[in-house]
Amino acid sequence: MHHVAVLALPGVYPFELGIPARVFGALGRLYEVVTCGTGAGSVPTREDFAIALEHGPEAVAEADTVIIPPFDLSSLLQTGEPPAGAVEALDRMRPGARLVSICTASFLLASMGLLDGRRAATHWHQADLMRRLYPRVEVDPDVLFVDEGRVLTSAGAASGVDACLHLLRRDHGAEAANRAARACVVPPWRDGGQAQYIERPVPEDGEAGTSATREWALRRLDRPLSAAELARHARMSERTFARRFRQETGTSPGRWLTAQRVARARDLLEGTDLPVDRIAADVGFATAASLRRHLHAAIGVAPLAYRRTFRAASPGGPERDGAAPGAGPARRTIVEA
Repeated sequence: MHHVAVLALPGVYPFELGIPARVFGALGRLYEVVTCGTGAGSVPTREDFAIALEHGPEAVAEADTVIIPPFDLSSLLQTGEPPAGAVEALDRMRPGARLVSICTASFLLASMGLLDGRRAATHWHQADLMRRLYPRVEVDPDVLFVDEGRVLTSAGAASGVDACLHLLRRDHGAEAANRAARACVVPPWRDGGQAQYIERPVPEDGEAGTSATREWALRRLDRPLSAAELARHARMSERTFARRFRQETGTSPGRWLTAQRVARARDLLEGTDLPVDRIAADVGFATAASLRRHLHAAIGVAPLAYRRTFRAASPGGPERDGAAPGAGPARRTIVEA
């Protein structure tokens, strides 16, 4: 069983605090999720209630993965000092354990120097502030999360769901992550279809959107789909369709289609023994070479190497050295643009 410790610091945001238990708990006994503090007892939340914690920092010392939800940053920003006990708690992490921040909890990691020289995500609204305060951190405001092996940072609120599903996929493959996503009624994998900040995610009243066309396209990934064909399905001009599509997804139709094809190819590589050229055809790439090129651009590995990684992975989860099954190189950015 993989042990997850969720470290609740004063002023914790309740929504994000509950994400790890909800996502990892969707698969039964594969994970044990424990919520803890820098000491046992009551911890105030960002809302009008406190939470009672039964576990202190000893849970961090026993964890394979430590997750920090966002919390009240006012003291950290005013003094530059992390909350009392936070550094001591994280110093108890055992070698090889993963460290994950959700939303602005990345400021804690940055204040401790854990993000120096690394690419990191945070809430888009606070990205400029993080750049100013921590110039040694390579802040990327246009991604949902950044996976650097043992350290993973995610953007605002719901991107914590994406990050947890990503870790679940790393540990147990696409099928397990998809089951958890269905149980939570969320998209199984946002890895190329949506920016962190979208200008207009929902069309205004009376405006046609592109969601129906995106659903239609997902059922036809094995076919060549041109921008003109997508626009015709949406009953828009190509120019209007491209503009609306970017407003709703944060990317172009072409880049979105490529990302969906890569995602489908990863599912097939993980869950089937189909040859690479057959997978390439099934997901709409003209040749196996095209699939290899796009997969390598996305995650840094070739199809057969990706498949071998998943087949060799232990069913119990990631190895102690932090190697990420299927994650490609250690520095991996989940770009949503």
